[in-house]
Amino acid sequence: MTSRRDYLKTSALGAGAMALAPSFNQLFAAPSGAGIPKRFIFIRKSSGIRPAEISLRNFSDKDRALDEEKQALEVDLDGHELPKWLRGLDAHKEHMTILQGLSAKMSENVHWSFSSVMGCFKSHRNTLSAIKRATIDFELAKLFPSPFGHVELSFAGGRTGIVSGFSAPAPQTRNYCYADPDTARSELFKSVLNPDAVNSDNDMLSFLQGKEGLKASGIRGHEKRRQEAQIESINAIRERNKKLITLSGSLAKHLPELAPVHANGGANASTPEKQAAMTEVLIAALKAGLTNVVTYTIDDLGTPVTGLPGNETDRVGIHPLGHDEAFGGVPAWKTREQIRISHVNQINTIITKLKRAPEGNGTMFDNTMIMYFPENGETHHGIGLESPFLIMAGNNCNLDMAGRYVRLPVLGTEGHKTLGNWYTTLLNGHGNPMEHYGDLDLEMARKKLDQTGAIKQFIG
Repeated sequence: MTSRRDYLKTSALGAGAMALAPSFNQLFAAPSGAGIPKRFIFIRKSSGIRPAEISLRNFSDKDRALDEEKQALEVDLDGHELPKWLRGLDAHKEHMTILQGLSAKMSENVHWSFSSVMGCFKSHRNTLSAIKRATIDFELAKLFPSPFGHVELSFAGGRTGIVSGFSAPAPQTRNYCYADPDTARSELFKSVLNPDAVNSDNDMLSFLQGKEGLKASGIRGHEKRRQEAQIESINAIRERNKKLITLSGSLAKHLPELAPVHANGGANASTPEKQAAMTEVLIAALKAGLTNVVTYTIDDLGTPVTGLPGNETDRVGIHPLGHDEAFGGVPAWKTREQIRISHVNQINTIITKLKRAPEGNGTMFDNTMIMYFPENGETHHGIGLESPFLIMAGNNCNLDMAGRYVRLPVLGTEGHKTLGNWYTTLLNGHGNPMEHYGDLDLEMARKKLDQTGAIKQFIG
């Protein structure tokens, strides 16, 4: 007879995923069916984004002074030159907003932020007890339900398979993520690729629900609540699987094709190859309607980087790059730039392909927002003073975003806004009226400066 332990060893869900079972409660909500959903793509990068790296290149003398002094500034992107690494998005500049000056001191900074940059709390080096709330991506997923609710992808640390993620569906609950393109494709499109495995999962999930239900009667307190959440999650997964089986015909139309090099984790695939493949899976999941919210950790300090222009034969370490170590005779700043260019290439691919996908009276990109940002603030050893955001937003964006460079006043001054203000703006603009998302900034509180609510210039 199959045991729970045996199943967790062999199931595509994996032991790690089942250990995170409470995260499935929202993930498998049924689609609302009410109109065209909004979509959100969060792309996290490591080692910071230096504010000067994302500033415009042909400011007037007056505007340059304001920018360098970190005072309030707003200019149209039209007529201004983007930095070199952003020029791959020149064709989409009308949809771009560069947001400077957000502070993130309530988040973890330095090398890693873990869940905190998405949740506006201190992560205490990734402890489960530190997770105070559902991260912003999960909050948005609640507003625009889908079969998977939220999908997390990651190239962190060279991992493969299904592993622990950086988002959080609830307090003290860690998400899981797909750590290579082959795993992401196999799991998201399993009802197409292996429907027998889905049916087998459903049979075992029914078994687990019964067994775990019996266990629940003998436990109390926190463990009892956790057990109950697991039981509820098991049922939600089973119902999701049944629905995906019925949709397998339509899902097959969007099944992404991957090169053989990506099989079994893609150990021999270069970084650009891995990024391109993961981008194809991401786009396919959106087109197929499997999710409306994706969080993509495109690299971290432990991610080995290969195949970059100028460093084709090198295995580049992001951490030493942050300490200005050269690779293959190429200076660190240039290699960091090449890494950002490779990221922008993926953003351009997403925008271009979504613009080619009809939806309503326009395209899928019209209803999509992409955010590219550093997980750890303004530099390799970030301190949370600034967290620059590159935002690409379609024509139907609920916020007033298009074609702007916005610098907010520096931390500790009137009018300054934090990462929490930006996330509050996202939520308020899309139907969640909460007063403020995330922890407050202590310096702003000491100075009795207003720091709650949305960023009003983005709310129409």
